[in-house]
Amino acid sequence: MISRRDALAGLAATSAFPVLSPAFAQPAAPADAQATALLDSIAENLLRLSPESATSLGIDKGERAGLRSLLSDRSGIGQQRLAQTIRADLARANAIDTANLTHATRTSVEVVRSAYSTALEGFMLPYGDVSVGGWRNTPYVIIQNVGAYLDVPRFLDAEHQIESAADAEAYLSRLASYPRQLDNELGRLIMARYKGLIPPAFAIDKTLEQLRQSAAAARKSGGLVESLTGRTKEKRIAGNWDARARAIVTREVVPALERQIAELTLQRAQATDVPGMWSRPNGDEYYRWAVKASTTTGMSPDEIHQLGLDTLRGLHAQMDTILKRAGYAQGSVGARMQALQKDPKYRFADSDKGRADVMAFIQERLRLIRAKMPQAFNTQVRGNVEVRRLPPEEEPGAPGAYGGAGSIDGTIPGKFWINLKPGFEHTRYDLPSLTHHEAIPGHVWQGEYANRLPLIRTLLSFNAYSEGWALYAEQLADELGVYSDFEVGRLGYLNSIAFRASRLVVDTGLHHKRWSREQARQFFLDNVGDPNASEVDRYATWPGQALGYEVGHQEINRQRDKAKAALGPRFDLKAFNDAVVLGGNVPMDVLAKNVDAYVATARA
Repeated sequence: MISRRDALAGLAATSAFPVLSPAFAQPAAPADAQATALLDSIAENLLRLSPESATSLGIDKGERAGLRSLLSDRSGIGQQRLAQTIRADLARANAIDTANLTHATRTSVEVVRSAYSTALEGFMLPYGDVSVGGWRNTPYVIIQNVGAYLDVPRFLDAEHQIESAADAEAYLSRLASYPRQLDNELGRLIMARYKGLIPPAFAIDKTLEQLRQSAAAARKSGGLVESLTGRTKEKRIAGNWDARARAIVTREVVPALERQIAELTLQRAQATDVPGMWSRPNGDEYYRWAVKASTTTGMSPDEIHQLGLDTLRGLHAQMDTILKRAGYAQGSVGARMQALQKDPKYRFADSDKGRADVMAFIQERLRLIRAKMPQAFNTQVRGNVEVRRLPPEEEPGAPGAYGGAGSIDGTIPGKFWINLKPGFEHTRYDLPSLTHHEAIPGHVWQGEYANRLPLIRTLLSFNAYSEGWALYAEQLADELGVYSDFEVGRLGYLNSIAFRASRLVVDTGLHHKRWSREQARQFFLDNVGDPNASEVDRYATWPGQALGYEVGHQEINRQRDKAKAALGPRFDLKAFNDAVVLGGNVPMDVLAKNVDAYVATARA
């Protein structure tokens, strides 16, 4: 961990030395035009297979307007078409001669090569969803945190804007495609059963609960209809929207959800509670790939497991000091954090008022951190973020929060989704760090830099960078002094990093060392004071995904240490941070090249 004193020294260096432009700003070379045109065509090919991305980015207009009425094809044939496109476009990217390209264009080529080659390895495995340049790789097509039953309703309500009758018609077209995509997933779910791949019983139970909630809401028409009718009414868009949407939902969506429920009920009778991939067909091979895809490194599960244990020791030493000053002197760090969580002065009421208080608290923390961003970055972005509660049907299987940037043009704000299910456990000391992680200067903030890059760079991301940056964002907030008058808040930040370090141990424990679900929960309880039951279940169904966070965080800090050692007093923290975010979302080896470019520029 970087000390706050060292960080402030880096900030102070800004006043002593000029701002240094990163290598990404160098003028285009003649060879760039041809490479850029090829990368643009690769981006358009990917976008056609992921039309929701065009809407989320606000670019489903003009020649892309047809994408506004479509959903991604979730069938087996759709997966084959995606794999074929990735294979063909990877060959095109590999044929580019990068010798005479500028650093920025060479970086884009390297990003495509890395994302596409890793995705192709995933497509060669016998099952699961492969996220091309994304974080949600999973062996299970439908589970408590994966599936059209979650994605499509949330997307239609939060991302699909309605400003005109044409927008409403596009909504209805997508709504009509929704039951087809549910059935497309169903076909793949059945094929997975034939291959012997059945999710853990506890995960199926959660999924069935959520599917039944979705079906019950759809029988009453629910949010799928209300989202359309409410917004068309607000915009005074005439049309029989209610009747048309209601017919699709009640006659087509409900039966499709019931068919998924029937198949998962069948699989539940055959399921076990063993959480690890090691027990599934080709499970060890799948986990090796998942680790590589998540971390963009060659680290082994054993190395990652040990890294988590070592990191926890250092964090616990810092936490112990603060806990003692807060009056919690007896017992393990985990036990004392468990006691702190019960302290009423840090808790919110489990009520409508308590939930409103959570939202107000987050807004105040956003106000505080916005004021400090000029101290951390030379290049500023808007930080366009909307804080929203997760839909109730998603809450049981969802994490505590997640977030991401909005559209390129800013018309769709970035989202900070907060899980406020009954019995929610967010506290006043952990919400600040969560806000920095999901919103500013975390996912939403970083994503706005990515939105300035060429389209292919906006579409592709890497888990270790995305989540590593979000943890680094938590660290930056601490270094900027947001806890100077709230030491227990800093304890919440340290516990947040300890939680991610514990993930390194638990994820590899479940899938490589053959831990039980109970072992994983006990480890969390002992080390962060919370059994994190839903988190353990998440790791069981997203193997490897939890590893990218702290692996990426430590790599960003390693690169910062390297730059600081190379530059000495010329090191400028704001220029370093600019180099990391302006270089875009990259695998860890490309991040090292971007930092090397910053160091070379700073020395010039």
